[in-house]
Amino acid sequence: MSNATARVLASGARLPPMPTIRDLVKLYKLQAIKHMSQNFLMDERLTDKIVKSAGRIDAKDTVLEVGPGPGGITRSILRREPGRLVLVEKDARFMPTLELLKECARPLHTEVDIFQGDILRFDIEKHVPISEHRLHLIGNLPFAISTRLLINWLKDLSLRRGAFRRPDTAMTLTFQKEVAVRICAPLGDDQRCRLSIMSQIWTQPFLKFVIPGKAFVPKPDVDVGVVKIVPLKQPKTDLPFELVERVLRHIFNMRQKYCRRGYSTLFPPEEREEITDILFELADVDPTVRPFELSVDECLRLATVYAGYKDKHPEVADYDYRARKKPIDDCLV
Repeated sequence: MSNATARVLASGARLPPMPTIRDLVKLYKLQAIKHMSQNFLMDERLTDKIVKSAGRIDAKDTVLEVGPGPGGITRSILRREPGRLVLVEKDARFMPTLELLKECARPLHTEVDIFQGDILRFDIEKHVPISEHRLHLIGNLPFAISTRLLINWLKDLSLRRGAFRRPDTAMTLTFQKEVAVRICAPLGDDQRCRLSIMSQIWTQPFLKFVIPGKAFVPKPDVDVGVVKIVPLKQPKTDLPFELVERVLRHIFNMRQKYCRRGYSTLFPPEEREEITDILFELADVDPTVRPFELSVDECLRLATVYAGYKDKHPEVADYDYRARKKPIDDCLV
């Protein structure tokens, strides 16, 4: 008996005998497409470990898996026997393997729904009605959309919509290791960036473990971090998401300079220095620390005084100091 089979029997979940994911990839002649950031994870010990990181999953829970591909993580989710598993896969080539897994799930009493489409356009409220049961978001995310998807979900969380109509929807996701480290970067860490602050305003992220690139097929140039992101019961602000993101974007555009330098670019040059001095004093923040040295609370105080100034001077909201310049990449890229 294989270790994988032993684990299945021990859990009570009985997946019918079927080819391994590696065999299915060969059978259907599936190859990862580079421009879609596809990398297959074949090792069931690692896919089991990812799903274990999500915490308790029981027969009443719903799991939404993002980009299941040939179904490696999908198998590990099915072993946990959720009440419902929703698969959202953009690439039609993977439909046969996912349909096969759906058939195998019938003895487990897990309802499996497969949707072919882009997760960025997937209507979660339509396809995953709110219920008294928890929703887990799990996925081996394509690098190309991982940060954008997380920001979209943080915004949904701030508005209590989409997957976050319930306050206990947790995310267990893979990111390029450098991005995973940034999401979780603590105060003073030189990897701390606006993604760190945005994540830590509405959630508590945990870097669970790192998967070496060699575990994937084809091998990416980087290692991969598995991050569990748990919504805070009480978010650290009720400011509008777009306002907070705007302030942080400006602050971290000049991450190696004093934090006042980036913040000051929120305002037109004529009165920029005077306004910045006044607002830093109101926020009780040291203007000479580097952006990565700012706490979440300090960032929110700066956002709060900016919001107050903007209310009195609405024209500031439309000011863009880079309007005629090439945008400067920040740490989210």
